[in-house]
Amino acid sequence: MAAPQIPVDHIRHSLAHLLASAVLEVFPAAKLGVGPVIENGFFYDFDLPRPITPDDLKELQKRMRKLVGQRLAFERTEMTTGEAKKFFLKRNQPFKVELIEDFEKEGMRKVSLYKTGKFIDLCRGGHVEDTSQIDARGFQLWKISGASWRGDEKNPQLQRIYGLAFHTEDEL
Repeated sequence: MAAPQIPVDHIRHSLAHLLASAVLEVFPAAKLGVGPVIENGFFYDFDLPRPITPDDLKELQKRMRKLVGQRLAFERTEMTTGEAKKFFLKRNQPFKVELIEDFEKEGMRKVSLYKTGKFIDLCRGGHVEDTSQIDARGFQLWKISGASWRGDEKNPQLQRIYGLAFHTEDEL
């Protein structure tokens, strides 16, 4: 009996985390927005010190493929919202702090975080168990656009990096 196929949304969401990890390798001062799954792929929003270029996309994709090859686990932990705010304040991630404050207003007292290698992100989940479940040729960074934080033009302008992702290179 064949093993059940991993949901493609779990692959896509995991790749969004790997993209953010790669961006932090290249731009250690990057501020992280959000990185959801979308039709045919994922995106992640960043406040960066300079505009992203097509050459940057190639470098980031190369770094992501290297991370995929390291069989990194996606490890879930929980923190109180207070602990999580301190955690992200210490890492100079104001957008994550803002999200946590909104969760508190909604009555949440705990949040989940996922660790992959050195990267840790605020996240509800839906991931692969480890990066060996991702086809390193089944994704491609696709395009760059601007995006206002939380869709409000009065908020900071961020750079959005899109990726396409499927189970296999053939599907891509």
